[in-house]
Amino acid sequence: MEDGDGIEKRIELKAPVSRVWRALTDYREFGEWFRVRLEGPFVPGRTARGRITYPGYESYTWEAVVQKMEPERLFSFTWHPYAIDPGVDYTKETPTLVEFTLEKAGDGTLLVVRESGFRRVPVHRRAEAYRMDDQGWTQQMKNIEDYVGSTTA
Repeated sequence: MEDGDGIEKRIELKAPVSRVWRALTDYREFGEWFRVRLEGPFVPGRTARGRITYPGYESYTWEAVVQKMEPERLFSFTWHPYAIDPGVDYTKETPTLVEFTLEKAGDGTLLVVRESGFRRVPVHRRAEAYRMDDQGWTQQMKNIEDYVGSTTA
């Protein structure tokens, strides 16, 4: 999928599907590993927002529109990738789609994250948005692995 339009990352986690699902969809747990302090729970069709807690980005707001929550299988949202310039109105852009899929893998869980739709990001910022999100998803996969491995079911 890493064809310039989409990013895909896979990881096998040593945690049951139910544990990974909770880490993805409980807004407080998501905030811990994703490093964002969300204002409230994820609800399909609603915007989730909060303050980024990652060092150096604390003044930025994270925002996404929850698309689907299919228990222990699929969690998805749309957002504007690498939307960090406070002087830009990103709402005029078509967002990308982020999908987390889970499936049982042995004693653990295969987690796949896909972000698609980069060809619709304005050309002047497309390459940087893709590069930053590609790096970001690599880090986030490590973050969730550490998180579900260090917290209990």
